[in-house]
Amino acid sequence: MHNIEKEIQEKFGGRLRTRVNGVLIEKDKILMVKHRMAQNRVFWNVPGGGMHYQTNVEENLQREFLEETGLEIGINQFLYVSEFLQPPLHAIELFFEVEKRAGKLVKGTDPELQPEKQIIEEVKFMSLEEINQINKEEKHQLFWDIKSINEIRIWKGYFNFENKCIK
Repeated sequence: MHNIEKEIQEKFGGRLRTRVNGVLIEKDKILMVKHRMAQNRVFWNVPGGGMHYQTNVEENLQREFLEETGLEIGINQFLYVSEFLQPPLHAIELFFEVEKRAGKLVKGTDPELQPEKQIIEEVKFMSLEEINQINKEEKHQLFWDIKSINEIRIWKGYFNFENKCIK
C-alpha cells in the first residue's frame, strides 16, 4: 500500500488552496464523500475540491461534482466560507447549496491522483443521524454539531478552523 499521507501532502499540502464545495440535499439527506487520509484515518465532507486557474466558481464546482460523484449539478445560493487548517492542509472553502440536474451517483475519482493512489472510498447520501454518528475528527468541522438540515441553509458568515463563526 502506498503512503497516502505523503501523497496528500505532496499534491495538496504546504500551500493555501481555494476550494469549492457543494451541499446537495435530497429527501432530508446530505450527499457526503468519504476520503482515506491515512492508513487508519478517514474524512467525510461534501463533494468539492480545488479551483483551477482561469475557471470560475461554477465551472470548478460542476467539474468537482462530476469527478467525485458522477452527477451534473446546478448551483443555487452561496452559503458560507470556512477556513480549514490542519497542517499540512490549509484551504479557504466556499460552500454552495446545489441541485442535481442529471447523472447517476457513483464513487468517482480524483484526477490529480494516480489510479492506484485514489483516496475517495465512498459516496452516499446520509441522514443527520448517520453524520452525527461519525467521530468529530473524521468529518468536516461544519458538521460537528449539526442538529437540523435547515441549519445548513441559515448559516452565514465566516467559519475558521476552530468552527467559530465571525459575523
